[in-house]
Amino acid sequence: MKKLIALLTVAGFLTFGISNSLLAQEENAQPVEEQTEQVAAPAAVEETVATTTMETEEAAAPTFHEVLKKQFIDGGWGFMSVVLLVLVLGLAVSIERIIYLTLSTTNTKKLLAQLEETLNKGGIEKAKDLCRDTRGPVASIFYQGLMRYNDGLDEVEKSLVSYGSVMTGNLESGASWISLFIALGPMLGFMGTVIGMIAAFDAIAAAGDISPTVVAGGMKVALLTTVFGLITAVILQICYNFILNKIEGIVNDMEDSSITFMDMLHAYSKKN
Repeated sequence: MKKLIALLTVAGFLTFGISNSLLAQEENAQPVEEQTEQVAAPAAVEETVATTTMETEEAAAPTFHEVLKKQFIDGGWGFMSVVLLVLVLGLAVSIERIIYLTLSTTNTKKLLAQLEETLNKGGIEKAKDLCRDTRGPVASIFYQGLMRYNDGLDEVEKSLVSYGSVMTGNLESGASWISLFIALGPMLGFMGTVIGMIAAFDAIAAAGDISPTVVAGGMKVALLTTVFGLITAVILQICYNFILNKIEGIVNDMEDSSITFMDMLHAYSKKN
């Protein structure tokens, strides 16, 4: 009987202890869950607010085109339109020159090889046909030289020099207009700067007081016209230097290939 009572007592203590342990774990777990929910809730709110703010900023952020348009209008449509016209005209001339020079570029090594083969197989007339059908100033110079082959090699050399000068002039035509537009861009910008400063001083005189609000309008016009004028000059200067580099390369090819062409004619005349 005593053993039964002792067993029941031990079982009761064990059951009570386990129950207390489970209750304690549930009580401890519940605040943790509530705390997690309390921590997660502000984090979710902050994330939602941050996402909404980013979306609002992205929606409100102006594009480059809108910013450029606004600055163009703020700078005063009068002088800004003139500066823009200078930029458009300069780019138009530059693009035309670049296309012309690109089409004028010839693979002189390939042309000379074909010309030598044609001379040896078909003679002067076939060489004329080859030069006439080939695009570029180098082939045109060779054709002019072949046209005077019967007059002697001295006449051929003179024709190469004279016609080479003409072709060089054709290559360089239009470059002076680009240099003019390069000079006009900053000049118009500086003129707008002066006019903007005059407008600022007129506003000060009319208001009778110097304040940032009164001066800001004229100063903004002054600075924007200068900036756009300098941007125009920088863009056109890059195009101008590229064009000069193309011209220099073509002229060098003309001179080098002319020397090789004369040597080729000397060799051909000795054979025939």
